Amino acid sequence: MIELDGLTKRFGNKVAVDHLSCQVRPGMVTGFLGPNGAGKSTTMRMMLDLDNPTSGTVRIDGRHYRDLQEPLKHIGALLDAKSMHGGRSAYNNLLCLAQSNRIPVSRVSHVLDTVGLSAVAKKKSKGFSLGMGQRLGIAAALLGDPEILMFDEPVNGLDPEGIHWIRNLMKALAAEGRTIFVSSHLMSEMALTADHLIVIGQGKLLADTSMADFIRENSRSFVRMRSPEQERLRDLLHAEGVVAAESDNGALEIDGETPERLGELAGRNGIVLHELSAQRASLEEAFMQMTAGSVEYHAHSERDGDRPPPVGPHWGDQWNQQADGTAGVRTKEV
Repeated sequence: MIELDGLTKRFGNKVAVDHLSCQVRPGMVTGFLGPNGAGKSTTMRMMLDLDNPTSGTVRIDGRHYRDLQEPLKHIGALLDAKSMHGGRSAYNNLLCLAQSNRIPVSRVSHVLDTVGLSAVAKKKSKGFSLGMGQRLGIAAALLGDPEILMFDEPVNGLDPEGIHWIRNLMKALAAEGRTIFVSSHLMSEMALTADHLIVIGQGKLLADTSMADFIRENSRSFVRMRSPEQERLRDLLHAEGVVAAESDNGALEIDGETPERLGELAGRNGIVLHELSAQRASLEEAFMQMTAGSVEYHAHSERDGDRPPPVGPHWGDQWNQQADGTAGVRTKEV
């Protein structure tokens, strides 16, 4: 289990993480969501003692990361796949980690096989593609067979087969009772993977809830009906006290009713239906609704009246100076 208690991080006048308290529990995949600049990366770095909190604490199974003996046996993390030594082979990168944490050498070959890199084990990692580097970083996280695993954008650079593989791997590890904590901007993938969500915005906790509850509480669900006898259907619904709104494509949209009740109502009155479907928002729609007031960096199109950035060797600096005081183009997420 990972426990955050009042975790706060300031960079000068900037509050990156603001009194964040939550728990990442075992036996499930917990998704970590937030807009750019929300504080996700800083939070994950503080979990691993890569950044010191201004105040508050993080505990890994009741202890600070720095107090863990042979930490890779307790928690494995993928924050930056590029952190591997490019001049070493995939095998030797993992061997160094194994020896420093007294992990059996046999685990090196095992995890390389798990991530599909056995055939390139002796090749230097600097020649790896983005996806291969990502697989090597995942192998490093798995090396100590830890009970807690933390992944930041784990599908970055992976092909469809690799995305399917890492998704099923995280689910399988959670089913074994391990704690899985994953951050990603790919909402469609998170919707297929996570059981629970922790959402932050501007460093503050916005939600700590199940995937199903998050979508239900932050989006609209309705029933869509379509019939060749649309006017008769509308009159029937009105007579039953059911409020139906007409969509742009002519279908009727009904809030607060179940498809079963509406279908039975139409059936009893002999109305043929061409469509009767429950419409539920996606995770992306619910996320946009929840975080609308916490987005720090907004992009705009030229149609909104924005000028394109100037061109030239120093266009980034020029554009930043012309912006409204924020570090727009070249700002790094904290």
